[in-house]
Amino acid sequence: MTALAGARNMLVNCAKAQAGERVLIAYEPAEYGYFDAHVLNAVVRCACDLGLLVKAVNVGFTPCARQFSDALRAEIDKVDIVVFLARLGDQLRFSDVPKDKRIVVCFALDEGLLGSGFGTTSYGAFVALKELITDALSQSANIRLTCPNGTDVKGVAEMPPSSVGDTSILRFPMSVFKPVPAQSFSGRVALCGFLTGTGSQYYEGYTVEFDGPVMAHLQQGRLVGFTGMPQDVSAANAHYDRISETLGIDRNCVHSWHAGIHPGCGYLQEARENYERWSGAAFGNPRILHFHTCGSYAPGEISWNVLDPTIWIDGVPVWENGVFHPVRLAEGQAVLDRYPDAAAIFAHPDAHVGLTQFGAMTERHTQLEAVS
Repeated sequence: MTALAGARNMLVNCAKAQAGERVLIAYEPAEYGYFDAHVLNAVVRCACDLGLLVKAVNVGFTPCARQFSDALRAEIDKVDIVVFLARLGDQLRFSDVPKDKRIVVCFALDEGLLGSGFGTTSYGAFVALKELITDALSQSANIRLTCPNGTDVKGVAEMPPSSVGDTSILRFPMSVFKPVPAQSFSGRVALCGFLTGTGSQYYEGYTVEFDGPVMAHLQQGRLVGFTGMPQDVSAANAHYDRISETLGIDRNCVHSWHAGIHPGCGYLQEARENYERWSGAAFGNPRILHFHTCGSYAPGEISWNVLDPTIWIDGVPVWENGVFHPVRLAEGQAVLDRYPDAAAIFAHPDAHVGLTQFGAMTERHTQLEAVS
């Protein structure tokens, strides 16, 4: 597969582009270390091959973006489709975006991701799976979240109406389901060795790493504390204090959660090499479930990441130790039958999520507990 195939999947199957339409590509230069230049080149070339009228605009990177600039708004007004190869689109995905435009935010950050099964597998398959998951959650009586590291959270998926609780911006690839409100959920969450941001705003001290395992505890959608090594608990509390006070937001709100649904989402770098980039790409893998916290809005400002979740929907493990099983959903097999390329990627999921360091830390901790 090539990046051009991924670009075509995005423009044709996601954005529904047709020859003669005008497309604006809002890009972030590679010098910021987030998107690589090959993605921009592939999308521009593919758009031209499809007969689209293309304009590319450098929108740079603004750590705390609040709204589209007047200049960018003016450019958006002139086109039919906007493709964001920039964090700006992700930052403002819950903002007041124009409703009469097809706006796509791309989460395939480099040529490898765009040209892999993540970028090239039929977009429609994952839209269909997202809808099946949302339906299953909406109709469920109880949900339980667990993981091998000790997560155990229970609650009811009080899903909002279809027009509420999600963004109107198109994600490409479609890699998560609609966020589940957390206000009815209680229990403990095993964190993946760190706390990091959500891609909403970028601030100094974006990530805090821990020396040992840390559990976050929530009660009815509220953070009630952390347990772990004293220095890690202090670091976690200080992080929440600083971010909530700086931004003037609800410190203890646990707003919502969702998990990855795309087994082609392989993240080859270690998370600690660039947490900002990791949190903007790896979350689409079914091995990652994350909570939106610190702020009474989606996506909040601090994420809790869970490795290898099991998600029980009315007693059925639809996710089991980080593996998403669509066939355990009503009509899930029908989706795989309709999209053989999706069935193939579910048969051979990519296990790379950039958290080998966390796995090693957890294993050492377990060994020490056994010796003691």
